[in-house]
Amino acid sequence: MGRRTTRVRVRRIRDGGVSDRPDTLAVEEPLEIQVGGVTVTTTMRTPGADMDLVRGFLLSEGIIAHRDDIAEIRYCDGVDASGANTYNLVDVTWTPGRERPVRPRTTTTTSACGVCGTASIDALSTTATYAVGGDETTLTPAAVSAMADQMRNAQNDFARTGGTHGAALFDLAGTLLAVREDVGRHNAVDKVLGWALGQDRVPLRATVMMVSSRASFELVQKCAVAGVPIMAAVSAPSSLAVQAGETLGVTVVGFLRGASMNVYSHHHRIDVSAQSGSPGGAMSPEPPRMAGSGTDSPRT
Repeated sequence: MGRRTTRVRVRRIRDGGVSDRPDTLAVEEPLEIQVGGVTVTTTMRTPGADMDLVRGFLLSEGIIAHRDDIAEIRYCDGVDASGANTYNLVDVTWTPGRERPVRPRTTTTTSACGVCGTASIDALSTTATYAVGGDETTLTPAAVSAMADQMRNAQNDFARTGGTHGAALFDLAGTLLAVREDVGRHNAVDKVLGWALGQDRVPLRATVMMVSSRASFELVQKCAVAGVPIMAAVSAPSSLAVQAGETLGVTVVGFLRGASMNVYSHHHRIDVSAQSGSPGGAMSPEPPRMAGSGTDSPRT
């Protein structure tokens, strides 16, 4: 649809100089998600891969568990003042016999938040469809670092705007399976999970979810629900994200910068046996923190 980015005029001030010039911004628009005609939520997102976003959202919220739970996803007639379809309203039709109760959210999901406290770690540990704890996936630190480089190179919207988060899914051979971008970090992950669900790849055993943002509770939760054993982030995790990782069986990697990283939970999946700084040796210093939201440094 060509609505992922937009151009605006800005006044740029640099080193005492002033110039007026065009700038490219990431688009943020609402998407209302209905299931059987009932509005479940309205999320603020970057248009594009909307059907993936809907599948991934419904999966990570526990509303669906399998691709075949959905018979159809379609855009409805959400129109603007001119009567043109805005493509901001989507309705999901259940497969007959697979209907589940749907609890609408009472607030709009912003681009900054995911589950926003609607689920607890204890509840997730007992209700998650795909248990992650027994996944015996292992990777070397070098393999994880190479995945981060691949994701960064694939973040085309970020390169143009500096305003999107990225999420990418890899197999253990280091193959980039899917990458998605969005103004909301949870949306980017949902879009990747929705792609995987549409490809009938869920549960996502022996995979790695890479995110360009900080590692928050809701992102770990989404990985656990979809069966992803390793989640790596370029920035810091929150305390609740680490707690969720420990409880739900997800390996949480943070501060992934080049060859440096911190492993916060289920360390056994990151194989450091060939590393000179393996347990018993001197500890490497904590990677430097970066200002901002946790995404890569914006363009200049």
